[in-house]
Order: sequence, then C-alpha cells, then structure tokens
Amino acid sequence: MDHPVYPSATPALARKRRELAPAAYDAFKAFSAQVFAAGALDARTKQLIAVAVAHVTQCPYCIRGHTEAALKQGASEQQIMEAIWVAAEMRAGGAYAHAQLALDTLQQASAGSQG
Repeated sequence: MDHPVYPSATPALARKRRELAPAAYDAFKAFSAQVFAAGALDARTKQLIAVAVAHVTQCPYCIRGHTEAALKQGASEQQIMEAIWVAAEMRAGGAYAHAQLALDTLQQASAGSQG
C-alpha cells in the first residue's frame, strides 16, 4: 500500500479546507497571525515555542511548518534542537509527575488491605 498516513499539504487541499468553512478558516488565519506577531515575545521565540509544542502534540505538519518558520525568524539549528529537548523533558516530566497518582493509589490500596 502506497498511501501515506499524512498526505502532503497541497494548494488544492488548502483551498478545499477554506471552501468548506471560509469564516472559520479566515478567523483561524487572523488568530494565528496575531499570536505569532512580535509582542512581549519576539517572533523567533514564539516559533521556537511552537516547534516544541508541535513535538508534544506530534503534529507532523506543525513540526515542519514551525521549524521552517523558526529558521526564517533567525533561529539556529541548535536553538531548534534545544527547544525540542525541552519539549521531550516536559513530556517525560508529565509521566514522572503523574506517578504521584499511582503511588497514592498503591498507598491507599495497601492501607485498605491492612484495615
């Protein structure tokens, strides 16, 4: 089977997405432009954050698009990779932190079986 899980982003698919919901499409594009505009954070920093988040959400389109945007905003390859490592630590950190729930459950189960 030669059918990719994630089809290539094409102008035709982008056009179809807009045609099917033009108001939502336009609102999203305006929102995105506002979010990524320089403000309290510069545009490069915002794109580095987006690269990191894209890795956590595991969106291949976002990973590619925001990596390209980060480069265009002046991010170095090292900065991009460091942002990815921060995302990896945060994702792993979630499992580490949530272990508290399992440990608490184990403790409660143990106390319940002793009582």
